[in-house]
Parts: sequence; C-alpha cells; structure tokens
Amino acid sequence: MSARMQKVLDAIDAANSADPNMDDNQPETLLYGKRMTAELNRLFPGASEPLQIAARGQHVERWKLARSEYPVGRTGYLTWRRAQGEHHAQVVAYLMARAGYEPDQIDAVGRMLRKQGIKRDAEVQALEDVICFVFLKWYFQPFASKHSAEKIQSIVEKTARKMSDEGRARVLKEFDLPDQLASAFRN
Repeated sequence: MSARMQKVLDAIDAANSADPNMDDNQPETLLYGKRMTAELNRLFPGASEPLQIAARGQHVERWKLARSEYPVGRTGYLTWRRAQGEHHAQVVAYLMARAGYEPDQIDAVGRMLRKQGIKRDAEVQALEDVICFVFLKWYFQPFASKHSAEKIQSIVEKTARKMSDEGRARVLKEFDLPDQLASAFRN
C-alpha cells in the first residue's frame, strides 16, 4: 500500500470515527468501511488504489445527510441516495487531493462513488458487487427481520439486478438463500 493511499484511508477512518451511530460498539460508518475493504480484498485481490479508496469511502460521513430530511417514498429515497453519492465523492476527492493524487484518479473514484457507469465500467461494477456482498453478509438479516416477505423479495431482486454475472454466481455459491430469494440471482 502506498503512503498516500494509507493517508487517505486513515483520513476516511478518522472522519467516520465521528459517526454518532454505533454498531458492534464502533461507529457505524467506520465499521462499514472496514467491512467494505475486507470484502473488496476477498473478492478482488489486487484492486487498484482508486477502487480501494472508493470501497473504504463508500459511506464516508453518511450520517451527515439524514434520510429524514428528504421526502418519504421512492423519489425521496433516490434523491437522498444521489446526494449521498455526491457527498461521499466530494469528501474523498478533497482527501485524495490533499494526499497528492492526480485529477484522473480522483475523478475515477468520484465516478465509482456516484455509481456512474454501473454495468459499463469494470471498477464501478466491482464496487457495486462489493456493496451487495457486504449488504448480504452483514446487513440483510437485520433488514429482513423488519420487513414483509414481499419487500424482502423486491430488495433482493433489485440487489441482484445491480450485480455482475460473476457476482450473482458467487452469491449462489457463498450464501444459503431460500429458493425464492436465490432465484433472483439465477436470472
């Protein structure tokens, strides 16, 4: 790992240490960033520095844009998600510039964090696959316990649609999903 990448990852972790929301006695976004890095290293060993930075910065300062400040419903949710992606990209761009990264590398991370080029750009898609794996591994069970079977099926189908063919195949190998949920990853 280069010294400048370590500087950026440390700065992301420092920012996320201020998250007032806790998970497993750690700030939520700090824990999420570590999980993203671990899953990226497992799924895509040898990932580029920009992809490694994007994975760690995926939820940097997420708590600063509260979902409750956006309208209820799908339109409000999607507006909030776009605002989050833009916020994450801006924070990480600043940290990368301070560490001496070139504009093209900073722009690449921004595209990944804003999900620009999903299904067309290999690194944007790799980040999305990692996001989906982290969701399924760490956050799906708590989510599923709070929602109806119909809502769960819908979320699983949306998750599967965002993934690459390779990612969906790995989900089927690595997760023991009920057949109805697993079917979403077979299409």
